[in-house]
Amino acid sequence: MAKVDTSLVAHLPLFTGVKPEDLEEILREARSARYPKNTAIFEQGADAQSFFLLLHGHVRAAKTTPTGEQIVVRYVAPGETFGLAMAIGAARYPATAMAVDDSVVLIWPNSAWPRLIERFPSLAANTLQTVGARLQESHTRILEMSTQQVEQRVAHVLLRLAKQSGKKSDHGIEIDFPISRQDIAQMTGTTLHTVSRILSGWESQGLVESGRQRIILRDPHRIVVLAERTADSGPA
Repeated sequence: MAKVDTSLVAHLPLFTGVKPEDLEEILREARSARYPKNTAIFEQGADAQSFFLLLHGHVRAAKTTPTGEQIVVRYVAPGETFGLAMAIGAARYPATAMAVDDSVVLIWPNSAWPRLIERFPSLAANTLQTVGARLQESHTRILEMSTQQVEQRVAHVLLRLAKQSGKKSDHGIEIDFPISRQDIAQMTGTTLHTVSRILSGWESQGLVESGRQRIILRDPHRIVVLAERTADSGPA
């Protein structure tokens, strides 16, 4: 692979506390790959042979239930790791990873993991921190699904995505990758019809602007109010 400039990745969470000379050695174990939009990087249930660091683009992790229902687990942004089955002792990938736009990743073989964490303990600590944060995120989403109305759940998802991958535009904060109303439905445990109704209502109120796989938060503050209101607090 072409040599990766360590200065471009040294600030990423995976490499916190790693010395420059150690980072070069870690990167020598990796290879780079490009995945065009809508290409699977790995499939749910496949043998977990590698782990990944996203350099460019965005990746959707989605899980198919035994009944055939698809659930969007999370979106991966540049600088984040994914496919960390080896860190939780899983032999197979628990979800499918799909490039939602043209993406570039670094790939390490899982066979290198024991050697890397033995030589560079901070790598293991950083990965454990990432796994812990995602577990907490999962717990938060389960709590939302159990206790919140659909409108609140949709608001929370939009705010999380804007925080993760939002960019300021003339009209507000745009979620900087292709995302459909169906994707949002699969993240919030509801139907496409319900999400479409909610977003159409918010558009008429000037809260959001949406198009084909594109969403802009025009009034983020009011969306925060919607997300945080309680069931007995009435309309925002």
